[in-house]
Amino acid sequence: MRFYVENFGCRATQADGAAVEGQLREAGWEAASGQEQAEVVVLNTCTVTAAADQDARASIRRIRRENPDCKIVVTGCYAQRAPEELAGLPGVELVIGNSHKHRLADIVVGRLRENWCATSPETGSSGGHSFVPISALQDSAARASGVSRQAVRSPEGNPERLFVSDIFAHTQLLAAPVFDSAGDRTRPNLKVQDGCDNRCSFCVIPSVRGQSRSLPMEEVLHEINVLVASGYREVVISGINLGRWGRDLDARRFRLDALIRYVLEHTAVEKLRISSVEPMDWSDELIALMAGSPRIAKHAHVPMQSGSDRVLRRMHRKYRPWHYREKIEKIYRAIPNAAIGADAMVGFPGESDAEFEETRRLVDELPFTYLHVFTYSPRPGTAAASLPKQVPVAIARERNRILRELAAQKKLTFMKSFLGRSLPAITLHVFDREYTHALTDNYLKVRLRGQHDSNLWVTAWIEEVSAGAMTGAVR
Repeated sequence: MRFYVENFGCRATQADGAAVEGQLREAGWEAASGQEQAEVVVLNTCTVTAAADQDARASIRRIRRENPDCKIVVTGCYAQRAPEELAGLPGVELVIGNSHKHRLADIVVGRLRENWCATSPETGSSGGHSFVPISALQDSAARASGVSRQAVRSPEGNPERLFVSDIFAHTQLLAAPVFDSAGDRTRPNLKVQDGCDNRCSFCVIPSVRGQSRSLPMEEVLHEINVLVASGYREVVISGINLGRWGRDLDARRFRLDALIRYVLEHTAVEKLRISSVEPMDWSDELIALMAGSPRIAKHAHVPMQSGSDRVLRRMHRKYRPWHYREKIEKIYRAIPNAAIGADAMVGFPGESDAEFEETRRLVDELPFTYLHVFTYSPRPGTAAASLPKQVPVAIARERNRILRELAAQKKLTFMKSFLGRSLPAITLHVFDREYTHALTDNYLKVRLRGQHDSNLWVTAWIEEVSAGAMTGAVR
């Protein structure tokens, strides 16, 4: 059988998709080059915004139109949040939530053996796996996730097609390296943490990912050593709430900085890049470790969301603007050449012109080198969805534009600061007939004259910045 996995959303979702691919390969299946050639297409979904849900539904319609004979299996965060909604879409054969994603291959292969016939209501699944009715989980899921009962509904129609249970009862963490598509397998990303114990009022992720759980240190070490032995020179570690790594293992002994130090001591990885870490988890030890080790990429992504104290309180974020400023300035003082990025949300319910101006001013004043700007999207069951004073779409879009333009200016200034200077960069597997593309240690894309082998650390001499891009040569 040929399968195809299409991933939506964040790096963690992509890592889950890589693990699903591994399951299906171990079952003896073959990966197809595209969904048109596959007998089974797995959609690994995101649900962080309404647009993410729309993308998944559009993909289902497209696949059904272009490959009507294939079987569509939907998994991931959208499947965990609204399984019966997805099961009701034409063409969807199975819906497998995050709670059962680690058994996806068993479920799909078992269903195939039965020729995709309906299973008995008593078992509700193939291969002996039990289906747990969502209605039985409403109270426990609502208590654990902090979302309202309306976020979890009872299944309708054919429950034997749904494989979803209480995500908070699960401790399974899928871990498989995923590769940067732009770099064509030169910068593997390893998820070492899943779930989130925060309860931000706008976020549905805790209710679909469950509690924070960590990949044990020895398993992290094993995965990275395998990647290094395979020839990879940079590894990115990531998670849903990466800064909380280890707290579920032993809160007194295990912190993210301890994991980073352990990896540096026990592997030969040339460069370790740390993905997004919440501001309260940027400890002095972590900052000092990044500043002092040439083997850690000089790149700090620190989610901000808002620069307004009142908005942060309504968001239920655990820091205030002055705390955030202190963290960013501390990182900048320790690592002046570091890429420092943030997430910012505009249009949160009740966000006034004055509150948005507080965010704009903070972005302007801090040494950001890039910004990911999101427009607020109400998620069913979250506290923010029922807040009054929803911001009109046109106003939110204008605020988004303002921040993006400001971020673009700051990024350009950062790039120009390296003219006539050299930067370490890893070559990617992209050659456009004139330039080889590369990524610098501090997260800047650069085009290097000539063709160079991929997956090599080189010294890039920056010669020009134009049209938002850096060009240079290998020295």
